[in-house]
Amino acid sequence: MFVVIDANELISLMIRGSRYAREIFLSEKIKLIAPEFIIEEFANNKEEILLKTRKTEQEFLIALSILKDRINLVPESEFADYMKSACSLIPLHQKDAVYFALALKYDCPIWSEEKVLKKQNQIKVLDTLELYEIFRQLLDN
Repeated sequence: MFVVIDANELISLMIRGSRYAREIFLSEKIKLIAPEFIIEEFANNKEEILLKTRKTEQEFLIALSILKDRINLVPESEFADYMKSACSLIPLHQKDAVYFALALKYDCPIWSEEKVLKKQNQIKVLDTLELYEIFRQLLDN
């Protein structure tokens, strides 16, 4: 099952990292995908992450390496044709259109805690608990 992970979810995973989120992130049953820029956005939040987690620079670099290995990074050129449709879904949140475009291309949900993203009916947006329920069902099959 493909799932688009948004940057806020990724940063939250590093800072708080609930057991459910870690299980989803590490599972081979869930294929995480994201726009390539998500790694840059994660790196741009390094100081906040280090401050809130009290991790060292070396531990941050290890985490960044794991993220790169675990998430399939997709160049924007591969889903650019879906941007116009994505922008029409969430006119007030254009910064998130890229995640919607990727979800449209792969016909998959988005993993995000942002409730405002659910205010459309074309792309399923799942919070961690909702995704965890689906994940548990995948494990049972």
